[in-house]
Amino acid sequence: CRKRYIQEQAEDAISHGIKAIVNLGAGLDTLVFRSKALASLPAWEVDQPVNIATKRKGLERALGGVPDHVTQVAVDFDHEDLSQKLRDAGYAGNEPTLFILEAVTQYLTEDGIASTFGFLSQAPSGSRLLFTYVEQSFLDGDDIGDLKLIYKGTVQKGIWHFGLDPETVADFLAPYGWDIVAHESSEKIAARYIPATGRTIKTMAIEPVVYAVRR
Repeated sequence: CRKRYIQEQAEDAISHGIKAIVNLGAGLDTLVFRSKALASLPAWEVDQPVNIATKRKGLERALGGVPDHVTQVAVDFDHEDLSQKLRDAGYAGNEPTLFILEAVTQYLTEDGIASTFGFLSQAPSGSRLLFTYVEQSFLDGDDIGDLKLIYKGTVQKGIWHFGLDPETVADFLAPYGWDIVAHESSEKIAARYIPATGRTIKTMAIEPVVYAVRR
């Protein structure tokens, strides 16, 4: 559900003059490969070196290599200069860009968040941002529900660090120069897509999606 929503909003961003895509923490996501609309734009996929290497092997098996419109960039978000890494990879950063952080923010430390959103604060006016976050109430242990195993395997093990209160997301983004276009809960996104399939599927209701525009 989340990926379908992000793809729809990413394709919507094209109608607003987006000229490039930067997928931060791209992992094994296939957005810039499966969407014909997005394939017309240059794209940079950024992730940890081990993930970039794994994905490249998968693309070689599936597609014979990395498509020409995609550049893969290996970076450590917590310790390396994201802006410099992208410049070295050919991203000029002078045209409106769609930035994506799907299932990334919870893994970053406070320093990593500050560095990443500091980079995003330099984006050209009119750029678009799609990102997910884990609700702070889950990280605090106040609203775990039936996700006890996930809580133990992520929060208690120190894998997930960062979260937000849905009520404070606008305040979080404001200093970085971003305004919210849409802010959807996991439940709302599930309700948008699942009933039409005729199936009953349970979703994890702790990770909203934010769509924002750079002032």
